[in-house]
Amino acid sequence: MNQARLKIFNGKVITPYRIIPAGTVLITGNKVTAVSDRNETFDNAVEIDAKGKYIAPGFVDIHVHGGGGHDFMDGTETAFLKIAALHAKYGTTSMLPTTLSASPEELIQTLHAYEKANEKNADGAQFIGMHLEGPYFAMAQRGAQDPRYIRDPDPVEYAEILSRFSSIKRWSAAPELKGAIEFGRYMKSHGVLPAVAHTDAIYEDVLLAFENGFTLATHLYSGMSGVTRKNAFRYAGVIESAFIIDEMDVEIIADGIHLPPPLLKLVYKIKGADRTALITDAMRAAGMPPGESMLGSLHNGLKVIVEDGVAKLPDRGSFAGSVATADRLIRSMVFAADVPLLDAIKMITSTPARILGVSDRKGSLVAGKDADIVIFDDNINIEMTIIAGKIVHTRQEELSR
Repeated sequence: MNQARLKIFNGKVITPYRIIPAGTVLITGNKVTAVSDRNETFDNAVEIDAKGKYIAPGFVDIHVHGGGGHDFMDGTETAFLKIAALHAKYGTTSMLPTTLSASPEELIQTLHAYEKANEKNADGAQFIGMHLEGPYFAMAQRGAQDPRYIRDPDPVEYAEILSRFSSIKRWSAAPELKGAIEFGRYMKSHGVLPAVAHTDAIYEDVLLAFENGFTLATHLYSGMSGVTRKNAFRYAGVIESAFIIDEMDVEIIADGIHLPPPLLKLVYKIKGADRTALITDAMRAAGMPPGESMLGSLHNGLKVIVEDGVAKLPDRGSFAGSVATADRLIRSMVFAADVPLLDAIKMITSTPARILGVSDRKGSLVAGKDADIVIFDDNINIEMTIIAGKIVHTRQEELSR
């Protein structure tokens, strides 16, 4: 049986090392066959003229909660599929669906929904596992997480959940809590990435956690301690710890609001593109008009207001979630933080793929890897999204509706 063949030519191809001015990408089936610096002959292929636009690896979002009016905590197959389809329009080709602190029953329902949706997801961003964000957090740093469910790590609970669901690839927790170091060791021994999140830890806590598997800081600056004082003495918080520990990876909500341009520049200057992943952390209002929305599940979530490009608590006293899409993250880094495009793309492709352990097949345009490709213009408007060799979105179709 002949496999489908695609030839994408006449575009600026973004490779792991450079941008090829007038390159070509060849695809056979669901894999990249070749990347070339000239217009190659590729018989019996569907040809796509990029018309001088950028040809990049598909974007990898390792922290996302929802979009298009749906949240993963809705716990339905439909929600998973609709969110995946929405973010594919903005260049995301792989995503790590993320939960919120919830009851064990609600969490298990969401994990079951993932399994069902993963079998049917044909036209949206591919699911590459689940990320559990909570409920093992510091109450003072909970942000918009529901305080009813926040608690210390429970070894009986997390061992039972991991034994039932192999889809869990990452679990965020506060490392200073009682039992958190044992939690981190258990996660690491079972192939799950423990990440530092919603925490009041100081440097000594973070260093110990890093030595026991906590190698990623969840949404740096958000929900975590900075320099703090105890009995008149200053202590480095999680933010400073992430900067001090060279090998610690960080992820940032690069919507330009959660972190303004000066902080985006600072993270890039200290951690660099190889240690920084861009995430949307998007909730259900991503891709939707401003107004009232809900953070978390429809039946048990928190009402929020979406305005100024971000979700806020009803009293407008603090942010309650991101409504970013992947294209916006790149625009923020390039046009507001003055980061070179090649590095900005790395931060949403090869770096998150490496952090999550899928760089053998995702995150770069290399022969043999998955044919997940995005074509975009100079303003990072997404012209086409290809997932596993299949065209799932074109801007032309969107504009014609």
